[in-house]
Amino acid sequence: MPVPEIPESFNAASRFIDRHVAAGRAERLALRWQDQAITYGQLAANTNRAGNALRRLGVRPEERVLLVAWDSPEFVYSFWGALKIGAVPVPVNTFLRADEYAYLLQDSRASALIVSAELWPLVEPITTRWLRHILVIGREGRNALSFEALLEPESSALEPEPTHRDDTAFWLYSSGSTGTPKGVIHLHRDLLYCAETYAREVLALGPHDVTLAAPRLFFAYGLGGGMSFALDAGATAILVSERPTPESMFTAIQQYRPTIFFGVPTLYAAMLQVKEAEHIYDLSSLRVCVSAGESLPAELFKRWRERFAVEILDGIGTTEALHIFLSNRAGQVVPGSSGTPVPGYEIRLVDEQGRDVPQGEIGDLLVKGGSLTAGYWHKLETTRKALQGEWLHTGDTYYQDAEGIFWYCGRSDDMLKVSGQWVSPAEVEGILFQHPAVLEAAVVGWEDENRLLKPKAFVVLKEGYGPSASLAAELQAFVKARTLPHKYPRWVEFIAELPKTATGKIQRYKLRAL
Repeated sequence: MPVPEIPESFNAASRFIDRHVAAGRAERLALRWQDQAITYGQLAANTNRAGNALRRLGVRPEERVLLVAWDSPEFVYSFWGALKIGAVPVPVNTFLRADEYAYLLQDSRASALIVSAELWPLVEPITTRWLRHILVIGREGRNALSFEALLEPESSALEPEPTHRDDTAFWLYSSGSTGTPKGVIHLHRDLLYCAETYAREVLALGPHDVTLAAPRLFFAYGLGGGMSFALDAGATAILVSERPTPESMFTAIQQYRPTIFFGVPTLYAAMLQVKEAEHIYDLSSLRVCVSAGESLPAELFKRWRERFAVEILDGIGTTEALHIFLSNRAGQVVPGSSGTPVPGYEIRLVDEQGRDVPQGEIGDLLVKGGSLTAGYWHKLETTRKALQGEWLHTGDTYYQDAEGIFWYCGRSDDMLKVSGQWVSPAEVEGILFQHPAVLEAAVVGWEDENRLLKPKAFVVLKEGYGPSASLAAELQAFVKARTLPHKYPRWVEFIAELPKTATGKIQRYKLRAL
């Protein structure tokens, strides 16, 4: 496909929202949330009111606006309203502690904070030299303004700031699976690039689609799947404020009838644990499901397709690339793999010296494409290491098979060298997942009595199974029978749950520290 042409003078809000009103699609349904149905005309009007309100408060272009808000229409109005006036919305995780919000406010130097009423008590005591305005969604707080009251008198018309396609549009903070979150800077062009490549070319997402995403809008994966992809296509996005559970997602699918569902492997595994779900819930509206965040085990894909008659397209993306750049395709899924490059992206696998590895050998994954981050806020050395010319060093390892399919092997720092040979934790985990007793598994390096590194498996069991020495031995034999002998886990430890980030990524560094 040709790379999307984006004009130099470009404000993403004009493309994703105003364009539909100008084209006569004002009555088309843009958002559904609880019992609200919001048209593109209403979305445009409230986005403009939010932008006008922020501008009236004195928020200037390039100033940050921190969003600590549940997925809701107000989140959408705030995000696009700030972006439309040239300010920089910064959506952040809504499941953090007070000290973590203090860090984000200080690090981002946000001049305005928009916060849901339920989260207001956590951030109320926080002050910084840059924070001038606090807007509370749902009620007026002490030393804060009511978001709704502030928007009510504002005009529903607003001319967009004449931003450049390479102006900063928004930030996303990395999930912090390996340490302190980093502010990832994205430009106005990036949103459109992802919509024109992955959403259009891989998902064939069009105006009649309805999207539902379990990952929240403050994640890169959720921002695209849960909002921007639908808005670019003139489709409908379903917003769900509650934390996703198997039951809440099944209920939302049955109630709102989405055509595309975005989830993560741990959620799909948990949904498959719901007995008789295929008879209790109606999932017939779905034409495709999407998975990212962690590699989707082949066994999980097969079970989902057998029970619900819909494919899961597994892929990999990063906050730095904004969305998925390697993906399976509908009708062409290779279970357990990440598929092939999304049109508009190029992939390289390199060794420690930066040389391309031969086909079939494991290498570090590099990606090139038009949605890569401009860099990390206040982290020059980290930016230089991650961005190597036009290429992003993702920190993931892969190999490419003879058919051109890419297979995930784990994070670069998770790879194990056992008996002089590389071991991919993802491969061993995929085998463990095939055992009927295993719900989840994570493999890390563990030192034996000789201080030599060997695989250790942490296993979460399905309901009805209990930990025992005999089951541990059975799992070891199960792996031995399906791969090379040096790859089997020398230890198996049963735990109640695996430590994860809010995006569902396993925090292996916490397991190694046990």
